[in-house]
Amino acid sequence: MKYTDIAIVGGGLAGSTAAAMLGRAGIPAVLIDPHPVYPPDFRVEKLGGDEQLDRFVRTGIAESVLRSATHDGEIWIARSGYLLDKRPSRQFGIMYDALINTIRADIPSSVEQVYAKVIAIGASAERQKLTLSNGETISARLVVLANGLNIGLRRSLGIEHQIVSPCHSISFGFDLTPVGRAAFDFPALTYFSERTSDRIPYVSLFPVGERMRANLFTYRDSDDPWIRQFRSAPAATLNAALPRLRHLTGEFEVHGDVKVRPADLYVSTNFLKAGIVLVGDAFETTCPVTGTGTDKVFTDVERLCNVHIPAWLATDGMDAGKIAAFYDDPVKKACDAWSSAKAYNFRSLTLENELYWSAQRWARFVVWFGQGFLRRIFRPHKESPAIPLPTSPPIAPPNGASPISATSKPVDAFTKIA
Repeated sequence: MKYTDIAIVGGGLAGSTAAAMLGRAGIPAVLIDPHPVYPPDFRVEKLGGDEQLDRFVRTGIAESVLRSATHDGEIWIARSGYLLDKRPSRQFGIMYDALINTIRADIPSSVEQVYAKVIAIGASAERQKLTLSNGETISARLVVLANGLNIGLRRSLGIEHQIVSPCHSISFGFDLTPVGRAAFDFPALTYFSERTSDRIPYVSLFPVGERMRANLFTYRDSDDPWIRQFRSAPAATLNAALPRLRHLTGEFEVHGDVKVRPADLYVSTNFLKAGIVLVGDAFETTCPVTGTGTDKVFTDVERLCNVHIPAWLATDGMDAGKIAAFYDDPVKKACDAWSSAKAYNFRSLTLENELYWSAQRWARFVVWFGQGFLRRIFRPHKESPAIPLPTSPPIAPPNGASPISATSKPVDAFTKIA
């Protein structure tokens, strides 16, 4: 039997980030995942925005990881064929498997990485026993469940999940290449829908290495024939749904496979257990349209590894009272509420035809146009540095106040563009 303080189950974004943070802090930990090299997976494909990058910085690994990503420097904002703004961008494109493997390369050697599945967990208020598929057993003071959408292990512990919005959105990922030209005119482009009937909030085009990657989002049922149509003829289907997109892109082709990912929104229930803590999607999912899932992961892991785990290890035991402090953390709760509100607001803003939502869409059109006009007149664009990040995390406010403003007001639905 191996003995450690922290056993991390799942080596995706949440688990690998937690392992890197705990290893840097000198806290004994073991990372358990079936894959020695994380395989291709259609999930996060870019990191960006001041708030998200600031959260990443607090993990202490952002600077080295983002050197492996592609910084676009500038993003064009457009709707209905109109270019509204060209704004400086802190957006970094990186495929999910490359992101995870880069983070794993930053995990100190003091953190053992075990390549197996956890098939059973015996939990208590003192130590937790993990049984692995390779026959090994691990004894840990705390188990961090970061195994995403894999619900089997959580169910064995009596933790269930409640689906609150089935197939809330569907994401498509594919590569785009220009026809008759070497490259597109824009470094990156976020293009918003032309009609509510298209059921498309936006398509995001951004560079990953030498490729131009596209993430398209839609609100449709999982059995909608449109999805099969898009997979079989993506360029033609995209042009039919967003006919004015070509005013900015010119003619284009779709190369390679089209990845499709439906997303249910669910929340965990009966999750407060001695010796067990859930982070990221294992606790609660969010809508990929909003781009807030990565914010939630970084917030969860930063609060857990920087604040709660050091406090828990300072005293004996690992009872449910200790674990509750993480779920009640005001920074985590604010981030969860903010992310959930954006998921529903984005959907209403895209689909609803009531006067209020129509006014909101036009208001954003006018604001983006005004910002772009003022930028062209008064603030000529200068590119951001390649890695516009501090070299060390900022000091957290002593009162624990959250930098996130949790709100459910529809007016905030598009504050984060992509």
